[in-house]
Amino acid sequence: MKSYIQISTTTATKEDAQKIARYLVEQKLAACAQILGPIESTYTWKSQIETANEWLCLIKTRENLFSKVEAAIKKLHPYETPEIIAVPIKQGSAQYLQWIEDSLI
Repeated sequence: MKSYIQISTTTATKEDAQKIARYLVEQKLAACAQILGPIESTYTWKSQIETANEWLCLIKTRENLFSKVEAAIKKLHPYETPEIIAVPIKQGSAQYLQWIEDSLI
């Protein structure tokens, strides 16, 4: 059975999130990507506590495509260290999971 994941990344602008989402879907590295925001993020960066408005991009793909998605995000992302994390899709409707599969390379 194939494994599917949801990758998340955040960007400073909606346009950056849209650029990443469109590229991944066009290249068939992702079946879809939802963009949510703005969201408020609080984090430590270079020993300072920061708060920023960001846009969250949720990307649906197959687990074996993670490294390609990661490389594409790093190429397109303006952050020095972008968030790129994946969580497994433990369950989903058979029809939806098949749609993900049919949408990918």
